[in-house]
Amino acid sequence: MKSTPNRLSKLAAHLFLACSLLGTTAVAHAWGDEGHEIVGDIASHFLQPAVRNHAFALLASDTDALTAHDFASETTWADKFRDSDRNTTQVHFLQTRQWHFVDIELTQPNIDVACFQHPALPSGTSAEAGAAADCVVDKINEFAIQLAAPGTTPAEKLIALKFLLHFVGDLHQPLHASDNNDAGGNGKAVTAAGLGSGKLHGFWDTQFVQRLGTDPGTVAQGIVTTITPAQAQQWAQGSPADWAQEAFQVAKTQVYGKLPKPGKTGTYTLPATYVTASGPIVSTQLAKAGVRLAQVLNQALATP
Repeated sequence: MKSTPNRLSKLAAHLFLACSLLGTTAVAHAWGDEGHEIVGDIASHFLQPAVRNHAFALLASDTDALTAHDFASETTWADKFRDSDRNTTQVHFLQTRQWHFVDIELTQPNIDVACFQHPALPSGTSAEAGAAADCVVDKINEFAIQLAAPGTTPAEKLIALKFLLHFVGDLHQPLHASDNNDAGGNGKAVTAAGLGSGKLHGFWDTQFVQRLGTDPGTVAQGIVTTITPAQAQQWAQGSPADWAQEAFQVAKTQVYGKLPKPGKTGTYTLPATYVTASGPIVSTQLAKAGVRLAQVLNQALATP
């Protein structure tokens, strides 16, 4: 990663561009609600029965009004929590916004730099009180430990579960694991036939996911039928850092690597081949995220 310390500074550098495109400051939402719900539904299929019951019971105890408390809906909670005070005190916004991504630079890839050199969580500190300058890889590890620890209170287990439901999905959005000095694609204006105009990040978050189908549950069911036992076993291997590097490679070779040259105004016009190729990529990333979310929860909530 280049010397810019984090995406906040990069977003500031691109503020004028983002405002000219949308009239608001860019905020990254990996997959959008639909994508996260698809990940949740896939993960639910791969949960061990006892783990599913435990997770569902924890969520049923939730009194937070930001989302409904079913498994799929709670996958969207971390975005809503982050943005709940964005226009007021910004306590949640500033504390958690950088936890949603790991900015591995295409030109100088270094996950340690992208994770702010992995700030240690002080002993006795819950993961939600950790450093604001941290990455999604570290937060998945920290919240998984918190969820698994026998001394964790029910309230702390619930918060850990809700962050994990979202962050494992975030990690698999290629533009949440990469950066090309463009705020993870938020600095690139794109257009495509039939999809309108927007930002590269938003296309991979939402438009390309929506092309898979209109109902997240139905899309998830279709994806589950394509996952072989061998694939599920293979994808469940590795660590969040490994999964981040994998998503980075997808971004490098496909998301950024297949981009056409920009036009005279700086806008990238995505050809039909790019849009068509996005379908299998998005579907595979959602499938891997679901399998791996289930793996994280199966390990953290396994019966002793």
